[in-house]
Amino acid sequence: MTIQKILDFLSVLSKNNNREWFAQNKSWYDEVRSGYLDMSNSLIMKIAEFDPEIKHVDIKDCIFRIYRDIRFSPDKSPYKTHFGAYIAAGGGRKSQRGGYYFHLQPESSFVSVGIWSPEPNVLKALRKSVYENIDEFNDILSQPNFKRFFDGFFEDGKLKKVPAGFPGDFPQADLLKLKHYATSSPLDGSILTDENPVPHIAEILKAGYPLNRFLNFTLDELF
Repeated sequence: MTIQKILDFLSVLSKNNNREWFAQNKSWYDEVRSGYLDMSNSLIMKIAEFDPEIKHVDIKDCIFRIYRDIRFSPDKSPYKTHFGAYIAAGGGRKSQRGGYYFHLQPESSFVSVGIWSPEPNVLKALRKSVYENIDEFNDILSQPNFKRFFDGFFEDGKLKKVPAGFPGDFPQADLLKLKHYATSSPLDGSILTDENPVPHIAEILKAGYPLNRFLNFTLDELF
């Protein structure tokens, strides 16, 4: 199944986000979900070729449910209008480790590497590691292959001031203010229409592997 066929379903779902329509089209959903699972499972195998700790990750642990938690949301739409999988050792979508996120959504498909919203103790350790190993961290970010696909970190929740315990005059203080050590690359153009997009997606994620390796080394020392 191509990515475009999955996006076609999600596009129609976004215009019919109700339980009645979903029930009537459950077989269509099952078909595209199966296609997304197969694609994600193939992606796991390709990632494992350059990141050995992904080798035994189970795709069932990585896939996010399509059903939204609407208990505390003003938006009562029952379904997400995207498919997402977080491929990481130590629990997949529940893992604290740096991993690989695969997101399909009409007009907004992307992949991401790194750690999104780490626990406070993990975030503190990551900031300390970046501060103490800034030359190594900069070297990762400046690699041509990394820069080819990734540009900057997610800035949601970024602090306005340097966090306590770090010098305010640190030249790259913005890196210490981050809440997420994660960066993304859009999926568009030929990838979305490719009959076999997995090798191309894996190529992008491979460029982000050095970042995950850096982050996970810190976690290995922490736990």
